[in-house]
Amino acid sequence: MSGNTNPKVSGWRGVGRFEFSKAPSSRSSRLIQKVSTKPHLTTATTMDEEGIEKPSKRKRNAAIAKPKEQRQHSSKKQVVADIEDLFSDKETQKIRASLLDWYDHNQRDLPWRRITQTKETPFKEEEEEEEEEEEERRAYGVWVSEVMLQQTRVQTVIDYYNRWMLKWPTLHHLAQASLEEVNEMWAGLGYYRRARFLLEGAKMIVAGGDGFPKIVSSLRKVPGIGDYTAGAIASIAFKEVVPVVDGNVIRVLARLKAISANPKDKVTVKKFWKLAAQLVDPHRPGDFNQSLMELGATLCTPVNPSCSSCPVSGQCRALTISKLDKLVLITDYPAKSIKLKQRHEFSAVCAVEITGRQDLIEGDQSSSVFLLVKRPDEGLLAGLWEFPSVMLGKEADLTRRRKEMNHFLKKSFRLDPQKTCSVLLREDIGEFIHIFTHIRLKVYVELLIVHLKGDMSDLFSKQSGENMTWKCVDREALSSLGLTSGVRKACTMVQKFKQKSVSTVSAAARKRTNSKKPGSS
Repeated sequence: MSGNTNPKVSGWRGVGRFEFSKAPSSRSSRLIQKVSTKPHLTTATTMDEEGIEKPSKRKRNAAIAKPKEQRQHSSKKQVVADIEDLFSDKETQKIRASLLDWYDHNQRDLPWRRITQTKETPFKEEEEEEEEEEEERRAYGVWVSEVMLQQTRVQTVIDYYNRWMLKWPTLHHLAQASLEEVNEMWAGLGYYRRARFLLEGAKMIVAGGDGFPKIVSSLRKVPGIGDYTAGAIASIAFKEVVPVVDGNVIRVLARLKAISANPKDKVTVKKFWKLAAQLVDPHRPGDFNQSLMELGATLCTPVNPSCSSCPVSGQCRALTISKLDKLVLITDYPAKSIKLKQRHEFSAVCAVEITGRQDLIEGDQSSSVFLLVKRPDEGLLAGLWEFPSVMLGKEADLTRRRKEMNHFLKKSFRLDPQKTCSVLLREDIGEFIHIFTHIRLKVYVELLIVHLKGDMSDLFSKQSGENMTWKCVDREALSSLGLTSGVRKACTMVQKFKQKSVSTVSAAARKRTNSKKPGSS
């Protein structure tokens, strides 16, 4: 199955009709089915200061559809398919049969698709109970896989999925886990809010005592389950005849119907759901939904679609048009959405190593621990562990970065070189860029090795009034801890710097030792 995108899209202008990105030739336009001449009103939407969508009154008359003759002679764009243009019964039957047959012979072997068949028993009650347990196991597996696949490649997800199911094979096992355990298992997948919702959802379902929700309306009440995930679980695990719409499905449908409208437009997304609902096979809804997603993931890809191998190429309007007009490409469908510009942010990270040694010459580092801070329970990377860090607001030089970090360490942990600790080493060890969906974060990393003048428990027990959770871990625990990819980058930089420093210090020590030997020059 493909990773999904949330079908609930807001804040975009409503569009009343599908249009070509490029005007097709007069010859190809004759192939398109007759366009409805009924006027269609659309309402543009605007966002108020609180982000709530409100209808706009401006230019309502401009949304009225042009007469057929005017549309056919438009010099810029030509409307080729009414927004209510659905598949014919013949098309629907053909697409269902072709896709299911193709899927049966070509589906990828993915762990969440492997079904353990329920064994027949002589007792009907036992058989029904086993079937129900099997449905719930399948639903749980589908749920975990679909959440993991959001914004993540299939090959990356497979290993994570297998490890997850090995640790928490059922919903009840997951419900007993802690958020920290779940975050550690999730480390590296990104979008950690997904993991928290999985845990919260599992606890809610188990606490409810009614078993796994089986229909879309009930599934939508579970934290983190949207329209797409609810449809996937309901159709695949419980055979409810409902559609699913993700990025792959939108691309397939857009090409089948030659829809070039913005795929993230709120009105357009609703129409894709309507088209998908029309196609769902009533006897094999789960398999059909998976076949549609599989087609988009493997053949009907964004850049290089394999039309010659496509089981529904005969019903593909985009392919027909592209053959008749070389100016029109299959990849024109759907329209490319404008990417939001990433905002640039800057952060200073300090890997604080607390050691029992009073100098760096000693080789034993077993007495050293690293200070980790837990992020707030809400917001970006909520509840995850990281090295002490401060946001800078803008790009800053080393002097300002250290000033900000010194203030944070003194305020939060009473780490003051003049009073509570001795600084053995403080080095700026580099920087890296970490990319989030809409953020380009530049991270400056420094290593600070200190020797405490007092007892560690006394030092950290007198923190500021802020609600901050921290812990100290040794080198071995740090390497095995589930950390975000950004924190792992910082860890790698620290390790490389220390390896280089140890080699330099050892060489200097050997040189001093050799110089003291009798007969040395």
